[in-house]
Amino acid sequence: MKQIAARTSVEMEGPVYLDCNATTPIEPAVLEEMNRLWANEPGNAGSRTHEYGLRAKKLVQKAREQIATVVWAKPEEVIFTSGATESSNIAILGLAAHAKDTGRCHIVSTEIEHKAVMEPLEQLAKRGFKVTHVPVGQSGAVTADAIGAALRDDTGLVSVMHVNNETGIIQPVKEIARLLGGHPAYFHVDAAQGFGKELDGLRCPRIDLISVSSHKIFGPVGIGSLIVRRRGFERIPLQPIVFGGGQERGLRHGTLPVPLVAGIGLAAEIAVRDHETRQARCLEIRGSALDALASVGIRQNGDPRFVLPHVLNFSIDGVDAEALMVALKNLIAVSNGSACTSQSYEPSHVLAAMGLSDARIAGAVRMSWCHMTPNVDWPTVANRIASIA
Repeated sequence: MKQIAARTSVEMEGPVYLDCNATTPIEPAVLEEMNRLWANEPGNAGSRTHEYGLRAKKLVQKAREQIATVVWAKPEEVIFTSGATESSNIAILGLAAHAKDTGRCHIVSTEIEHKAVMEPLEQLAKRGFKVTHVPVGQSGAVTADAIGAALRDDTGLVSVMHVNNETGIIQPVKEIARLLGGHPAYFHVDAAQGFGKELDGLRCPRIDLISVSSHKIFGPVGIGSLIVRRRGFERIPLQPIVFGGGQERGLRHGTLPVPLVAGIGLAAEIAVRDHETRQARCLEIRGSALDALASVGIRQNGDPRFVLPHVLNFSIDGVDAEALMVALKNLIAVSNGSACTSQSYEPSHVLAAMGLSDARIAGAVRMSWCHMTPNVDWPTVANRIASIA
């Protein structure tokens, strides 16, 4: 088997890229494999009359196995989509008909979900569904007990994100899964930010549905997956939201982009293989950042005990986020919230749900790095911030 070399850093023109929660740089081995397939493997995985189609089908099957291994699922439980947004839409909207049929039209979620979950829930609320958004405190994490207290006899779905995209705070999905116990509600986890980074939480078999994004795990943009676990021999009664073609067990229609599918599969495999070394590098960067930024009095948003090692969301008293980003523009590339809402800035609903003041929210900045991030000149970053404080 070909050995896949680990990448330790990536060189880019311009400032150091510290917005990996928005999208990650692609792993070189993944790019190399996709380029090979684009050049040499034109087959459609649905074509079974020639060897090109058969080879494409084998590549897709291998990718299912690679993704399933991350969360201890079965390959046949992996459905390919265009990304985590589509996956979450299928998981939530695809259960609507079953919920109506069974009278379980109550949904439990949280106040800090991504728009990819929030907006499908809003659509269901317009159709008469009842949605309970469980609050969080300043820690940035919901509690399993709070989710449990929101459950009702007619609850048909619980949807809680794995890791928050703005704060990097890990949510207690494993504890929530245990708490659900014998309750019939389906459990969906939007794992766009945590898949391949925090491994243990998603391996609980009580988590029925898992949304996965390739471009958050150093794979290509435009591909993702929905993991649909069986309950014993029972399939989850999902309905498709797009029709035509019958691909992906009739749940997600359309021709599979084989090079992208192979790319997410390889990215998932490397994520597990290099998990410890990646975390060590991210912790090293985090330590350097915190040491330097302590001098400018940062206030971390969210409990540091629950945060992934590659994310730092902070505010500085009296410093506006926009001014800070301008001061750092040619040095590091950072953000002040979710990439999905950055075109028309809105105050963070996540930080508001945590009970932070308007001033602290307006000053919040998110830095997110990865194992390929080169060394950052943190003392200069601190000096630039000090100059506007």
